[in-house]
Amino acid sequence: MKGFIIIACLIAAAFAADKYNAKYDNFDVDTLISNDRLLKAYINCFLDKGRCTPEGADFKKTLPEAVETVCGKCSEKQKNNIRKVIRAIQQKHPKQWEELVKKNDPTGQHRDTFDKFIQGS
Repeated sequence: MKGFIIIACLIAAAFAADKYNAKYDNFDVDTLISNDRLLKAYINCFLDKGRCTPEGADFKKTLPEAVETVCGKCSEKQKNNIRKVIRAIQQKHPKQWEELVKKNDPTGQHRDTFDKFIQGS
């Protein structure tokens, strides 16, 4: 019986590793995108031009993989939040958006698929 419980826990842990941590699922994206000073601070964090909050540092670590896998490990809530933030950056700070793209996808290999993801396709 103990062996079964251990195996079940290992399987559950393996499946959980296929998704990003849910601790930021309820991150207040609307406050972030409506506060330009805060949005710029996150952008600067992602571009290594400013300090990062703990959340910003976590997001920054997962950003390259999220671009490469087109958010393959994201929950639906995370996908929606990412789309919202990126659309805000694209609209309000297009120059910095291009810098972020070059930093996280320098070859442009993932650009088309990621753009489709952002548009919700």
